[in-house]
Amino acid sequence: MSTSAGTPHGPDATVPIGDGVACGLLAMLGGLAAAELLAGLVDRFRSPVTVVGDRVVDAVPAPVKDWAIRTFGTSDKAVLVGGTLILLALAAAAVGVVAVRRSLRAGLVGVGVFTLVGVFAALGRGGAGGVVPALVAGAVAACVLALLARRALAAIAGGGAGGGGAAVEDDRVVSMRAAHASSRRGFIGLAAAVGAGALAVGAAGRWLQQQGAVAVERLKVVLPRPAVPAPPVPAGAELGVQGVTPFITPNDDFYRIDTALVVPRVSTDDWTLRVTGYVDRPLTLTYEQLLARRMQETVATIACVSNEVGGDLVGTARWLGCRLDDLLAEAGVQARADQVVGVSVDGFTAGFPTAVLDGRDALVVVGMNGEPLPEPHGYPARLVVPGVYGYVSATKWLSEIRLTRFDEFEGYWIPRGWSREGPVLTQSRIDTPRRGATVTAGRPVAVAGVAWAPVRGITGVEVQVDDEPWRPARLGEEYAATTWRQWVLDWVPTPGAHTLKVRATDGTGTAQTGEVTDVAPDGARGWHTVRVTAR
Repeated sequence: MSTSAGTPHGPDATVPIGDGVACGLLAMLGGLAAAELLAGLVDRFRSPVTVVGDRVVDAVPAPVKDWAIRTFGTSDKAVLVGGTLILLALAAAAVGVVAVRRSLRAGLVGVGVFTLVGVFAALGRGGAGGVVPALVAGAVAACVLALLARRALAAIAGGGAGGGGAAVEDDRVVSMRAAHASSRRGFIGLAAAVGAGALAVGAAGRWLQQQGAVAVERLKVVLPRPAVPAPPVPAGAELGVQGVTPFITPNDDFYRIDTALVVPRVSTDDWTLRVTGYVDRPLTLTYEQLLARRMQETVATIACVSNEVGGDLVGTARWLGCRLDDLLAEAGVQARADQVVGVSVDGFTAGFPTAVLDGRDALVVVGMNGEPLPEPHGYPARLVVPGVYGYVSATKWLSEIRLTRFDEFEGYWIPRGWSREGPVLTQSRIDTPRRGATVTAGRPVAVAGVAWAPVRGITGVEVQVDDEPWRPARLGEEYAATTWRQWVLDWVPTPGAHTLKVRATDGTGTAQTGEVTDVAPDGARGWHTVRVTAR
């Protein structure tokens, strides 16, 4: 029997396929665990699963991205990670079977191929922070595979000895079989120990990434008081209708749609914000210098272009930051610049026209609803530009503001088929009653929801029941043209099935169109419609 690394193991070394699968899966688990621990210990390092997933996000066509958001909502990234792990597990199982049933060398070549995939993925957008973890993962996986494969082969060696067909077993055969059983138990014990150790190490690495120095650092941040505080939300802005979205969206409920598979962990110890490109005086600000600037509070509604009609990828928050136009004035924007590009620490870019800075409260944000920016929403700094969709403006984990030209540079989503400018459309939503709800016939029912058209504002909302004429809804008090408004219509239903539709009118007098369009390339259109039954 041959057990060398470069030759087939031979007919006597028939290792069960299950053992090969176990060898491959445990090698993968050990490698990923080591990489997760490394990523947890060093802020600039990233998990190989994350960097490969990020490249998938970059490569996926826009229709697939829309389908994922429409199908899985804000869980789309978890689904992508799960799918990546499943594919990796299948490949690892195949590598393990090859290693124990054909040759260990071929199995190690398979590990090398997947290591190179991780390395090349790490060299994409966002720098090379995944290269070292990918190399470490590959080295650990190769060592674990070699150890387990050799132990599996040792466990099977001599298992077929039968004393030449003798009717009565002699002491030699009994001894060989006892040794085989002992080796088998040793393989199983080693596999169990490797699995348990990898899970413990991986869990520790993940915990460090979630509870690491950046999270602690953020808790110590004391936000400055705004020189221009936002007025309090008037009592009349909230209509008090059960089921309607609150006027201010809590941080934990605020939608998150971005291209980052895992939230970047950015320490302010070495973070800076640069203002570059077509400016007369390039700037570089530390976090402390940014906080020392004149701060302003703004309550604004922002929305994702991927929000379906009636969707929840929209929210309103109290933002704290310095005015973007003040910062750019200090840098001295040159006349040839027609685009402001936000650059994230992971390499994501989003650009909007300089003409958008027309006096609206565009901010470099450091605070959200009274606390430092949560990490998922861009800590330590992000851009908020009312009136334009986030894909062209709301760069999170901001590291650079670059003045450029549209004919020279395109933001991340533009080459992928999305509109260049991205103004937020006038939209409205029925929050209650929900689609498919059963209501009581003959008793008043509150049909209510929210409508938004930043920076134009909402001046009217109408509801249509079945094919009846449109009825005006009662609006909550307007806070600002940059925010949504709640609305409600009292309706007494008759028995049977009913269709409810809503449309809004913005501050320019333009009514929301009923023409239905997809979210691509510049936002979904149509009237939100729900069907309910009255009994």
